Amino acid sequence: MRVLVQRVTRATVTVEDRVVGAIGPGFLALVGVTHGDTVGEARKLAAKTARLRVFDDPAGLMNVSLTDAGGEVLAVSQFTLYGDARRGNRPSFTTAAAPEQGESLYEEYVAALREAGVTVATGVFGAHMQVELLNDGPVTILLEA
Repeated sequence: MRVLVQRVTRATVTVEDRVVGAIGPGFLALVGVTHGDTVGEARKLAAKTARLRVFDDPAGLMNVSLTDAGGEVLAVSQFTLYGDARRGNRPSFTTAAAPEQGESLYEEYVAALREAGVTVATGVFGAHMQVELLNDGPVTILLEA
């Protein structure tokens, strides 16, 4: 499982010209699932996301977690995190999980964040989405389980 976390000042996701999720300061979390991923890994990555210390402390050092900063998460499913373009110019997505498994573990990740007290907005699993963000820093971290 992979979660690409981007620190943002704001982010939105739109489906069919309708904003379905929006946040202020926090993380845009792009969530990808592969074969063999488990509920435990989804929960572990959610906990890691909530505790990731990349927000500035009073000295300007990245030392404050998402939860301590009161940040939100916009979680968006992203099977293309498992795209493999090592051979040729068209990526292969064979290492991405089947939609049923991907959706289940994506939902588990979201539920675990909410259980940790994080405000979470989401996209629509499997939909064509437009994601807008203002990356803060920029800070982008790849979390893997």
